[in-house]
Amino acid sequence: MKSEEPVRALVAGGVLAMALMGLVACATTTTTPVSRQADPAFARKIVTYPTPVPTGTIVIDPGSHFLYLVQGGGQAIRYGVGVGGEGFGWSGSATVHSKQEWPDWYPPTEMLQRKPELREHMTQLQSGIGMPGGPENPIGARGLYLWQGNKDTLYRIHGTNEPWTIGQNVSSGCIRLTNDDIIDLYNRTPIGTKVHVLATAYNASVASGIVAAQQR
Repeated sequence: MKSEEPVRALVAGGVLAMALMGLVACATTTTTPVSRQADPAFARKIVTYPTPVPTGTIVIDPGSHFLYLVQGGGQAIRYGVGVGGEGFGWSGSATVHSKQEWPDWYPPTEMLQRKPELREHMTQLQSGIGMPGGPENPIGARGLYLWQGNKDTLYRIHGTNEPWTIGQNVSSGCIRLTNDDIIDLYNRTPIGTKVHVLATAYNASVASGIVAAQQR
């Protein structure tokens, strides 16, 4: 069951932001709209959300562009999200393995080979060639890194410097929130939190049954 109602973030401008649009690894695949504000229909709010999963679990419904942080008592904090574009979606269960504030961005080697012009915006960081975290970084203010067992899924929950993309299919597989919302979620989410990403073909009424089956 979902309540349908109705967020602020940093907006990075200039040549660098434009150069990063349309790239994989969580970058935008849509054009910049006239309004750079988030759609109020996806504002953070407490909603009715009965589910058998434990309090503190994150459930992501990409088809509806919402992320739910289960609060118990049949309620959840609902956040609007931008999700992977068609063909880039991922579904399944994972665990928050690590968290980072203003995370660095490390484009895959394949991307740098395909887009050599990106290198002029990159620098040598601790873990390789990348972009330091900050307001112009497409990963936004916070990052939650999802693993399955001992394997990195390469799937992230992170912020964005493009708040107008919330509620859209915009990225290459990751879940993005406004910077305000990812900071709020980050502060409420400890390492080890369970995350369930629902297949987009399933509606919300079926979703709780799927997650329940995953818990057995």
